[in-house]
Amino acid sequence: MTSVFRDQLYIGGQWVPPDSGDRIEVENPFTEEMFGHVPAGTAEDVNLAVSAARQAFDGWAATPAAERGAALGRLHQALNSRAETIAETVGRELGTPLKVAKAVQAGLPLAVLSGYAELAAREPSPETIGNSLVVHEPAGVVGAITPWNYPLHQVVAKVGAALAAGCTVVLKPSELTPLVACLLADAVHEAGLPPGVFNLVTGVGPVVGAAIAGHPDVDLVSFTGSTATGRAISHAAADRIARVSLELGGKSANVILEDADVVKAVKVGVGNAFLNSGQTCTAWTRMLVHRSHYDEAVELAAKTAAGYTVGDPFDPATRLGPLVSAAQRDRVRGFIERSTARLVAGGLDAPLPANGHFVAPTVFADVDPASELAQEEVFGPVLSIIPFGDDDEAVAIANDSKYGLAGGVWGSDERALAVARRIRTGAVDVNGGSFNPFAPFGGYKQSGIGRELGTYGLAEFQQVKAIQR
Repeated sequence: MTSVFRDQLYIGGQWVPPDSGDRIEVENPFTEEMFGHVPAGTAEDVNLAVSAARQAFDGWAATPAAERGAALGRLHQALNSRAETIAETVGRELGTPLKVAKAVQAGLPLAVLSGYAELAAREPSPETIGNSLVVHEPAGVVGAITPWNYPLHQVVAKVGAALAAGCTVVLKPSELTPLVACLLADAVHEAGLPPGVFNLVTGVGPVVGAAIAGHPDVDLVSFTGSTATGRAISHAAADRIARVSLELGGKSANVILEDADVVKAVKVGVGNAFLNSGQTCTAWTRMLVHRSHYDEAVELAAKTAAGYTVGDPFDPATRLGPLVSAAQRDRVRGFIERSTARLVAGGLDAPLPANGHFVAPTVFADVDPASELAQEEVFGPVLSIIPFGDDDEAVAIANDSKYGLAGGVWGSDERALAVARRIRTGAVDVNGGSFNPFAPFGGYKQSGIGRELGTYGLAEFQQVKAIQR
């Protein structure tokens, strides 16, 4: 496959030279070879991008809803025409198996953007409260800072909503997976969005991300990534009283009740935990099993994990690709090495390909709910299985976390729903309920502030005004 070299930034409706000649190399985590590069943006590049976004804001905010919706519709078409290239690019820069990349890394953001095109086209209906007219207006210039694990979906969840609301955007994608964001900028240009409505500045977090978070003309910062970085962005925005929207870490529980379909619950649960090589903030990395089914569940989980073929993301037989980087691989291996729980699948001695940043699909049983493995976000293909005695204990263990992003519950419908309502997370799937890209997505506790997707995601990029008459 050919190398991909990007030497310009997308600012003010055109590709422009960066302030610096420094570059960021992009690695293929399977071959461990550099296959592309992007500019290492600077604070001056951010200044130019924010200025372009500020100049474009009034015009875009005043654009009729039908026109904004049509523009997002053209963007959807331009992205859709690149779906194959998007999937292949994510396969190369992240290591996602191609089948998953096509369905999730390319398919999901297209579905999300289609929804925002429809929402953008709707004329907002003013609300009357007594003698007040309540209207929703665009929040302003948005700084979007996105992670590497779902490099287009996380971008579209922010950019699509912001543009639909009438905001303008400066985007900084992760330096580990920046190439797919360049494809988005190509699509924006093809779709003919007004200059300055969308701007792309590639670079590293301490430079470009910090410049966006602290910029006086950025009205709202929307960030997805680690809780530690989210905390730093919150501090930077708080210094100038700017709004933030944060989607952060997770340590989600998959609760298998006494009356659950154990075989299905374990199979789906393992698949959820290992999706994208476990590099998923919503991954059900804690499997909580009623003691009456515990031994069976452990055996099933180990057997299921053993069936995950590790290898080349472009090989149709591969179910588990590499981790994004050597640093991420070593971090995950550290969790495995330090755990004192019972290893039932995978581990550090499992056979792996000679090259690539791989960690074997790993399952631990008898995990202490208070241990590091059960409390910290591993962000790799590592599953912890924990027994419980009754529904109250299951809920207590599930809620014993600083995070609260997602989860699952399996059992008879009414019982499972009752348990789901008691789990303090932003989303819970009951008996394998499918992901809804139009429902609100976000977390409790240290999993974030605000919501993405659908009408709730749109509202994050709006201000509410009361006009008294």
